[in-house]
Amino acid sequence: MAKKAPRRTAERILEVTLELFNRFGEPNVSTTLISAELNISPGNLYYHYPAKDELINSLFDRYERSLNELLNASDSVRDVEDAWFFMHTLFELIWQYRFLYRDLNDLLSKNRRLETHFQWVLKNKTRAVKSLLDSMSRSGALDIDSREVEATATSMVVVLTYWLSYEYVRDPRHALEPEYAQTALMRGAHHVLNLLMPYLEPSQRQHLMTLVRAYNPNET
Repeated sequence: MAKKAPRRTAERILEVTLELFNRFGEPNVSTTLISAELNISPGNLYYHYPAKDELINSLFDRYERSLNELLNASDSVRDVEDAWFFMHTLFELIWQYRFLYRDLNDLLSKNRRLETHFQWVLKNKTRAVKSLLDSMSRSGALDIDSREVEATATSMVVVLTYWLSYEYVRDPRHALEPEYAQTALMRGAHHVLNLLMPYLEPSQRQHLMTLVRAYNPNET
């Protein structure tokens, strides 16, 4: 039993750190605050994570593993219904680790490992979106010229990556609070998929508008 205790403590440290980073923003959370929230000594925290960057990197590793698993499902998207579910699930994961996106530029400027790995995140998101577009094209849900795929996929990834930043600028006091999450995520999914409107088959275009009204009736 004694051998398992350090692992449990390490997991708890990450859980609380993620909660604090998401709530206050990574730059505003010190290791002292994390220790106090956990009711452990700073020395105990340093035993598991000797530097703040190690906490950030460990959380990012968790995020990246979950993200890659989700992105691998992009080739199973056949229509607007599938795409809506896929994008919303993707936004939910981003929300779970929203501190990465809220403080993205600051984190990248300070953490070389994140700078490198986030480039791979963008590449993997773009690859997955291209796969999604190809799968929807093969199923007849959309008709897109192959010359437009790269730009469309890039635009979708830009919205995916910076949507929470947009929401934060739009309403700094409330946007990143949990009670506003679902509305923000629905808006994000809508605006990513709205980039496909010119290419969707008429019935699929109508279905997307139906989904938007059903899940986010206040969206125009």
